Amino acid sequence: MFEEWPLFILFVLPFLGSLAAAFLPTWARNAAAGLAGTIAVVGLAILIALYPSLSGDGVVREQIQWLPSLGLNLQIRLDGLAWLFAFLILGIGALVVLYARYYMSPADPVPRFFSFLLAFMGSMLGVVLSGNLIQLVFFWELTSLFSFLLIGYWHHNQSARDGARIALVVTAAGGVCLLVGVLLLGRIVGSYDLDTILASGDRIRANGLYTPALILILIGAFTKSAQVPFHFWLPHAMAAPTPVSSYLHSATMVKAGIFVLMRLWPVLSGTDEWYLFVTTTGLATLLVGAWSAIFQQDLKGLLAYSTISHLGLITLLLGLGSPLALVAAIFHTVNHATFKASLFMAAGIIDHETGTRDLRRLSGLYRAMPITATLAMVAAAAMAGVPLLNGFLSKEMFLAEALAEHSGTYIDEALPYLATVASAFAVLYSLRFIHQTFFGPPPTDLPRVPGEAPPWMRLPVEILVLACLVVGVLPTLTIGPYLATAVRSILGDQTPAYSLAIWHGFNRPLMMSLVALVGGTILYLIYRKPLNEAKSSPVVGRLKGRKTFEAVMSAIVAGARACEAVVGTGRLQAQLRVLLCIALVAGGLPFVHFGYSLGQAPGTLVDPAFAIVWLIGGACAIGAAWQAKYHRLAALILMSGSGLATCITFFWLSAPDLGITQLLVEIVTTVLLLLGLRWLPKRLPEMWSGNRWPPSVLLRRSSDLAIAIAAGLGMAAIAYAIMTRPPPDSISRYFLERSYTEAGGTNVVNVILVDFRGFDTLGEITVLCIVALTVFSLLRRFRPAPESVKAPVQQRVQNAFDDAHADRKIGDTVADYLAIPRIMMEISFPIIIVFAIYILLRGHDAPGGGFAAGIAMSIAILIQYMAKGARQVEAQLIIRPLRWIGIGLLLATVTGAGAWLLGYPFLSSYFRYVDLPLFGTIPVASALLFDIGVFALVVGATVVVLIALAHQSIRVPRPSRPATDKEEGA
Repeated sequence: MFEEWPLFILFVLPFLGSLAAAFLPTWARNAAAGLAGTIAVVGLAILIALYPSLSGDGVVREQIQWLPSLGLNLQIRLDGLAWLFAFLILGIGALVVLYARYYMSPADPVPRFFSFLLAFMGSMLGVVLSGNLIQLVFFWELTSLFSFLLIGYWHHNQSARDGARIALVVTAAGGVCLLVGVLLLGRIVGSYDLDTILASGDRIRANGLYTPALILILIGAFTKSAQVPFHFWLPHAMAAPTPVSSYLHSATMVKAGIFVLMRLWPVLSGTDEWYLFVTTTGLATLLVGAWSAIFQQDLKGLLAYSTISHLGLITLLLGLGSPLALVAAIFHTVNHATFKASLFMAAGIIDHETGTRDLRRLSGLYRAMPITATLAMVAAAAMAGVPLLNGFLSKEMFLAEALAEHSGTYIDEALPYLATVASAFAVLYSLRFIHQTFFGPPPTDLPRVPGEAPPWMRLPVEILVLACLVVGVLPTLTIGPYLATAVRSILGDQTPAYSLAIWHGFNRPLMMSLVALVGGTILYLIYRKPLNEAKSSPVVGRLKGRKTFEAVMSAIVAGARACEAVVGTGRLQAQLRVLLCIALVAGGLPFVHFGYSLGQAPGTLVDPAFAIVWLIGGACAIGAAWQAKYHRLAALILMSGSGLATCITFFWLSAPDLGITQLLVEIVTTVLLLLGLRWLPKRLPEMWSGNRWPPSVLLRRSSDLAIAIAAGLGMAAIAYAIMTRPPPDSISRYFLERSYTEAGGTNVVNVILVDFRGFDTLGEITVLCIVALTVFSLLRRFRPAPESVKAPVQQRVQNAFDDAHADRKIGDTVADYLAIPRIMMEISFPIIIVFAIYILLRGHDAPGGGFAAGIAMSIAILIQYMAKGARQVEAQLIIRPLRWIGIGLLLATVTGAGAWLLGYPFLSSYFRYVDLPLFGTIPVASALLFDIGVFALVVGATVVVLIALAHQSIRVPRPSRPATDKEEGA
C-alpha cells in the first residue's frame, strides 16, 4: 500500500480531471471551469499539508513499481525546490482557470480547453516532481505536446496553427537532446535515480562525457526557456488565448528549462564550460529580449519579449555559478511569475474590453478602466524594478551579483554595465506599456467601447498584484521561509547567508538601480514618438528566427524527398526485397565469423502423416506463388492452405493455444483479403506474352525466387542446428514452476501473455489499435461524406457501415457468390458467440484467451456482414468499434494499474479461490479483466478494418444523372 497517498493524488489528479473534462458537453463551461479550479485548489491544499515534512532538508518520496526488473519505476519526489515550483504551477493555475472562465467565449469548446489545461498542468507537475531523469524527460515532452494543443486551440486561426507548430518542433527537438544528455548522465553514474545523480557531482564533472552531456542538456533547457537563438518560438506562441499565454509565460513551460538548470545545478555547475555556455547565453538573451521588447506594437508581443529578457536574466544568474546567484535566480523566478501573470491577464482584459492590443491605437484607458489600469501599473512597476515591489528586491540581488568577481574574464568585467543597460531597457518598455495604454487623449475608433471587466475576471489580477506588493514590503515574512527551503534543497549545508531586507544602505547596486530607473525614463521621453512608428527592432529585428526555422524545415523536407527519389519506390515488393536482403546479410554475418556446425543429438524418424501435411503446405505455397500470375483468388486460397498446414503443425507439436489462434487468424485474414482483392492494381498486358514472361519480369521473378530460397534455407539451417543440440537451461522451467503458484493459471502460455509478459501484450494491443485506426484513416477517402461535418466519430463509422450495404441485393450477391446458405450463416452466429465466450473464460487454465476469443467474435460479425449486410446486422446488434477499442485498451491499462493498490508492480496478476453457490470453489484472477480488454480491442480493431475494406469492395459509382427505370431495375 502507498505510504504517501497525498503525494500520489497530487501527481495524478490533474490527468484524471483532464479526462473527465474531455467528456463534458460543449455547453458545460461552468462545470469544466469548476472542475479545473477544484483540482488546482485541492492540489494546493495537499502541497500546504506536505510542507512541514520539508523543513530543513526534508524530502518526501513515493515509488510506484513499474518495471522493477529494469530499474524503471514511477518515482515521485518532493523537496523544497519542487514544492516552490509546484505551488506556482497550481496557484497561478487556479487563478488562470478563474480568469479563463470569463475570458473564453461561449462559442468556444471550453471543456476541451480546460481538458488541455489540466493535462498541461499535470505534465508540469510531472516534471518538477519526478525522482527519475527518464521520467522527467517523459513529462518534459508531454508539456511540449499539450502546449502545442493549447497554443493551437483556436485552430481556425492560421497564426495559431503556425505558432503551435513552431513551438512543438523547437521544444520537442530540444527534448530529444535532453534525453540523450540524460542517458549520458545515467551512463556516467550508473543510475537515473535523481538522488543518486545529485550525490555524484564530482564523478560527473570528472568524466570525459561531462561536456557532451552538458551541451545536450543545455540545448534542451534553452529551447524550452526560449534562450537565444531558440527564442523566436515564444513570440509566435502569442496567438494562443491570453489565459494560455499568462500560464505558459509565468509559471509553466518556459520555467521548465529553468527548473532543470536549477535541479542539475549541483552536479553540472562550477566548471568553465558551464560558466561559458550558460552565462553567455543568458546575457545574450537578456539584452536581445529587452531590446526587442522596446519596439513592439502589440501588448502581448511586448510582454513576450520581456519574458525572454527575464528568462535570460535568470539563466545568467545560474551561469555565474555562485550560491548567492542561485538564491537570486530562484527569488526572481517567483517574482517574475507573479508580475508577468498579472500583466498578461491585464493585457487580456484590455483586449477583451477594447477589441485591440495595438499600442498605437490605445491611449487614455485610465478614465474608462481605472481599476485595471492601477493593477497593470503596479505590475509593470514590479517588472521595471521600482522599490517596495518584489521585482526590485530580486533585481538588487542580480545587480549585486553582477558586481561580484566570478571568473575574471571580459564577460565578468562587462557584466555590471550590461546589467545596468538591460535594467534601463526594462524601465523603458514598462513605461511604454503604462503610458501609451492608460494615459494621453481618450481613445478613438476602437472596436469596442472600453469599460471595466467583471469583478471575478479582475480578481486573479488583484491577488497577483497584492502578492507583488506584500512580498516587496515584507519579503522575510512572506517569501522568506519558502525561498530558504528551496535553496537548502539544492545547496544543503553550503547555503550562504543572505538578506531579504528592503534597505541595504547607499551601495553600488542601489546606485545602478537608480541609474537604470532614471536612464530608462529619459530614453522613453526622448524616443517615445519614434518607437510608435517602429516596425521592428533595429539590428536584432533583421535576424528573422521564423525565416531561419522555415528554411531549415524546407531543407529537411527537400533532403527527405531527395533521399526518397534515390532509394524509394512506389512498389511494396521492391521495398520488401531490400528488407529481406538486409536481413539475410545480418543473419549470415555470425556464420561468417563463427562458422556453422550441427549438434550431437541423433535425428528422429519423421512421421509420414506429418510429412504429408508439410508436403501439401509446401505445394500450396509454391502454387500460390505460381497462381499469382493468373488468378489472385486462387493464389489466396492456396496461401490459406499453407496457413492451415501451419495450424496443423502447432496442434501436432502440442501447442493448442498457437494452433487455435493461428486457425482463427487465418479465417479472418482470408476474408479481409478477399474483400480487398479487387482493389489491388491491375496487371499490365505487357507483363506476359502467352505463357512467357518478358526478360525484365523474368529477372525480377528469378531474383525473388533466389531471395526466398536463401531465406528459407537459412531459417531451416538455424532451426536444424538448434534442434540437434541438447536443450539448454532455459527460462521455460521458471514459467512452468510459477505459472500456478504465482499467477493462478495452469495454461502457461496464457499466463505468460497476461502476467509474466503482460507489459509486452499491452504494447502489442496498443500497436494493433494504432494499425486499425491507421487503416481506417487511410481508406476514409473512399467513404462518402457524412451528413454533418460535426457528426461524432462513432456516427461516421456507422454511416460508413450502413453505406457499405445500402443495397440489400449486394449482400445477397456476396452470399450467393460464396455459395453459403444464408440460413447457415445466421444459425452460426450465436454458436460462434458462445464459443468465443467459452475460450475467453477458459483461457487462464486451458487453451484459449482474449486474443483468440476476439478473433472468434470477429468471425461471427464477418459472417453476418456477408450474409445480411450492415442494415439488418445493425438492427439486431449495435456495433461501435471505436468504443470497443477504447474500452478494451482502457480496461487492460486500468487492470494493470490496479496492481499498484496492493503494492505490486504494474500488471501483476492477483488471484484467489471463491466459493459460489451451485458452482462450488472456483479460481478468480484479475488477469481475466486484462484478457477481456484484449478481447474487446481485437473485436473493435477487426471491425474497423472490415468497415474500411468492405465499404471499398462493394462501392458502386453513382450515375451523374437520374437513373432510368431500366437502370434502377438492373
